[in-house]
Amino acid sequence: MIVTRFAPSPTGYLHLGHAYSALIAWRAAREAGGKFLLRIEDIDTTRCRPEFTEAILEDLAWLGIDWDGEVRKQSEHFGDYKAALDQLDGAGLIYPCFCTRAEIAGEIARAGGAPQGEEGPLYPGTCRRLSRDERERRIAAGDSFALRLDVARACDRTGPLSWEEEGRGVITAQPELLGDVVLARKDVPTSYHLAVTVDDALQDVTLVTRGHDLRAATHIHRLLQALLVLPTPRYRFHELLTDAHGNRFAKRDKALTLRTLRESGKTLAEVRAMVESSTA
Repeated sequence: MIVTRFAPSPTGYLHLGHAYSALIAWRAAREAGGKFLLRIEDIDTTRCRPEFTEAILEDLAWLGIDWDGEVRKQSEHFGDYKAALDQLDGAGLIYPCFCTRAEIAGEIARAGGAPQGEEGPLYPGTCRRLSRDERERRIAAGDSFALRLDVARACDRTGPLSWEEEGRGVITAQPELLGDVVLARKDVPTSYHLAVTVDDALQDVTLVTRGHDLRAATHIHRLLQALLVLPTPRYRFHELLTDAHGNRFAKRDKALTLRTLRESGKTLAEVRAMVESSTA
């Protein structure tokens, strides 16, 4: 049975691009007699707001999209992510990174550049080379830090990995393309990469449906699945909606939010037509 999900972050109102993504996942589940889950990815407690969560529920209901079971809010499940992080720590696969963005940029500049990954220059591994004593001293001193995954060591542990993608077949995972990603920070026991991997497993998701912009992240997610002994779902990536100038829809463009369109008098049929015309 297909189990898929829509997982927005409540940092603003849903726009036409969100409607497109939600409808694709919802139709995939309903047409196959499967389950469609709603997850609220609100680990960023400084930017996520309850009123946006309520607006997400209202907008989806207006679109005619229903979901199965309770809505999972990531902010209520930090313990699940902490347990996964502890498992990786126990295996010696994460390390504290004390570098600020400015320090990382400076290190890259001094080195004459850094290897380019799927999401920009890769972290140069500065703190990976620190001794255990130095790490413990800085943590005891109260220095801020992030916890990074030692990708090279992790890949050595798992060996070759792959995933199945609709329309493209078997894809070879290349986690090194993203470098030593951040999995948590001093005060927040998770990141997007860790939380989404754990959630998909705990919610028995069999088909991950999301935009092309998140394809690269799948390399890391597949690695985390192997390290944490979690099942691997199939993946489906859809195109991103753009405006007449080729720019991706964004929450900051309030004219294209579902709430604004609805309040301006647009009907459900008109909004759905706008979504369909944007994909032509």
